[in-house]
Amino acid sequence: MGARKAGSRGNDKRKRRAPRRTTAKKTARAVRRESDYGTGFDDRLEPTVPVDLSRVDSVSDLVQFYADAAIGARRVGEAADILAEMTRDPDCYTVVTVSGAMTVAKMGLVLCEMIENGMVQAIVSTGALMAHGFVEASGRVHFKYDPAMDDKALFDRGYNRVYDSLELEKNLDEVEQIVMQVLDASDDGTPWSSVRLNRELGAHLSQRKSGRGILGSAWEHDVPIYVPAFTDSELGLDFAIHNHRRAAKKKARLQFDPFLDLDDYTKRIDMQKRIGIFTVGGGVPRNWAQQVGPYLDILAKRAAVGRGMVRFQYGVRICPEPAHWGGLSGCTYAEGVSWGKFIPESEGGRFAEVHADATIVWPLVVKAVLERLDARPLSGKRRRGSGRRQGARNRR
Repeated sequence: MGARKAGSRGNDKRKRRAPRRTTAKKTARAVRRESDYGTGFDDRLEPTVPVDLSRVDSVSDLVQFYADAAIGARRVGEAADILAEMTRDPDCYTVVTVSGAMTVAKMGLVLCEMIENGMVQAIVSTGALMAHGFVEASGRVHFKYDPAMDDKALFDRGYNRVYDSLELEKNLDEVEQIVMQVLDASDDGTPWSSVRLNRELGAHLSQRKSGRGILGSAWEHDVPIYVPAFTDSELGLDFAIHNHRRAAKKKARLQFDPFLDLDDYTKRIDMQKRIGIFTVGGGVPRNWAQQVGPYLDILAKRAAVGRGMVRFQYGVRICPEPAHWGGLSGCTYAEGVSWGKFIPESEGGRFAEVHADATIVWPLVVKAVLERLDARPLSGKRRRGSGRRQGARNRR
């Protein structure tokens, strides 16, 4: 008997063989029948259209071409379409949420245009954005950052850097004095809220005919501004410093109640037939504004208060953050449907999400819609010069 082959396990005759497959093998190949080919039109698909600059005479023209193009351009075009739709809807109460350094970045007047032309009925913002906007509207200046100056040199000179722009410490010191005056003049012993302080600051700017700005325009057009994370801002620090000064003089501290903001905003939303939201960035302003639907829902279920959930029917979001980072800023409207914040598209929800730098896209979208409103004015919403405040100025 011959020697076993290396690696064999004894009797070769006992080696098992893999069973034969009796089923037919699937093939990766497929053959399409030409008779099944569609034309696109027969499946009700929308054709794309070249961006023809020879036919573009306005920003609106360009952005309308974008809507029929592709990739980022299409999202910009869709955003303008939905903003125009919610603005024209006489029953839609539109909330704008803003985060990021938009006022230092000189985008404040874009929001003024939205306020003055009936595009927005409430604003939810970071405190920093309102503070830097107040600096500008009170006649002070921001500057471009010069990379030749390092950050230590900026600190020594009192230049606070915000990416590629500078906020002067001197500006903030001077504005704090104005905030102190407004708090003293308006104190009636009742608790403060961010919406109340922003209203008083707006009145101060408007009555003194200061430069055009968000707070002044909002006061003139009766648009409330909420700052949910109030203590995380220059305005919040100014309020705290003012209380320390009062305490040093043996005066009672001013009280601040953030739930007054929540109750005021919720009451306004609960009164509406339809609501829409326009978001720049994300963060606390976005989530605070959007949570109103779930809040109304659990108020009714847990406390037997109110009529239940109200969901946003329209939504436009300009923010470069992707969903896969897991943060609220990148959260899609589809995800928000699961929380009861938005009406699903299958039930009439209308949404657009633009993943881009807001300083590029926001002015384009708003200007395009303004041109459409000029071509066909609003009938059911206030436009420029029709604010509720007596003596409000037409600033254009």
